[in-house]
Amino acid sequence: MQTTYIWHKLNLYCYQIVLCIVIGLSLVPEDAKCQLPGGINLPNFDEQSVHYGFLIGGHSSRLRLKYSDEFTTPALDSVHSILPTQKVGFKIGFIVNFHLFQYLDVRVAPTFSFYQLGLDYRYDNGSVLEELRDPTYFELPILLKYKSVRRENRAIYLLAGLTPSIKVSGNKKEEDSTERLLLEKFNLSADVGVGLDLFQPLFKFSPEVRYSFGLLNVLDPEENDFSAGIESLNVHSFTIYVTFEGGPSTFRKKARKY
Repeated sequence: MQTTYIWHKLNLYCYQIVLCIVIGLSLVPEDAKCQLPGGINLPNFDEQSVHYGFLIGGHSSRLRLKYSDEFTTPALDSVHSILPTQKVGFKIGFIVNFHLFQYLDVRVAPTFSFYQLGLDYRYDNGSVLEELRDPTYFELPILLKYKSVRRENRAIYLLAGLTPSIKVSGNKKEEDSTERLLLEKFNLSADVGVGLDLFQPLFKFSPEVRYSFGLLNVLDPEENDFSAGIESLNVHSFTIYVTFEGGPSTFRKKARKY
């Protein structure tokens, strides 16, 4: 119960944590940010063939539901509706960025994502049964990053790609599988996003927003009381990220100063 409580608190405050980081870094005085001649930080950073970083993010997710023909049968006449609920979670991961052309990169970002996915079962007598699952996924986004022309220490970029994922917790089925909503182990989503690169003296900081469209049906084919009346479930999510990126040449320059 204590572990569940901690995750619940993290989920409640993940957006506030990310927002505080963004605001705090944006308030750093411009003269403190621009220490190189001409005020241009990391002038050749984006020309590196590869560089690395990490990311944290808070997301809002929900299941996209499609009813089956069974929902209209007399067996389910006591169920008024099944409604997805919006839930929050967080992500943490690493970034490996490969430079292809002047304005185009490929980004791979191994990420652990902590979800809460819920459905409300509403009955004709007015009662509501909430079913909540909290799976953890290992995700591997493979994204194309198209960058604008750099303006001093800023540049806008667009992202698009695919994210395969595998569930690494919540896989064990209960002895009585009729008591829980069962979800598939694998998922695949299409991602689109936009962000802003802010070049600092020693690293690149980027706030980013991304939307993920679930492409696979994550409903387990083993039918039970919770899956009755449902044909498919897809996971959709909206995520706010902050990323920090550096590179081998950046750290070598820092080391030579000492």
